[in-house]
Amino acid sequence: MKVIVVGNPCNTNCLIAMHHAPDIPNRQFTAMTRLDHNRGVYQLAAKIGCHITEVKDYCIWGNHSSTIVPDISHAHVNGVPVTDLVSDKWRDEYYNSKI
Repeated sequence: MKVIVVGNPCNTNCLIAMHHAPDIPNRQFTAMTRLDHNRGVYQLAAKIGCHITEVKDYCIWGNHSSTIVPDISHAHVNGVPVTDLVSDKWRDEYYNSKI
């Protein structure tokens, strides 16, 4: 069984669903925000020129909506901080756009 939560606030609703279904392993739950996370990882990998599996510790904040905020402050590729691999201009544009 897979549980996909699409109603906002996605992350909160997914956590509530996990809490109320203790017999279902947590790894079987995902929120719609996973799509936003995956899109952001792809955009970073494409910009840097690496494979998506090399992008680590990237995250997003918020829900699947216009309030979502990408966060590359802790992301790295092969141990190198992503903030060292992209220009300040690109980073500013990335943070000011919606993923």
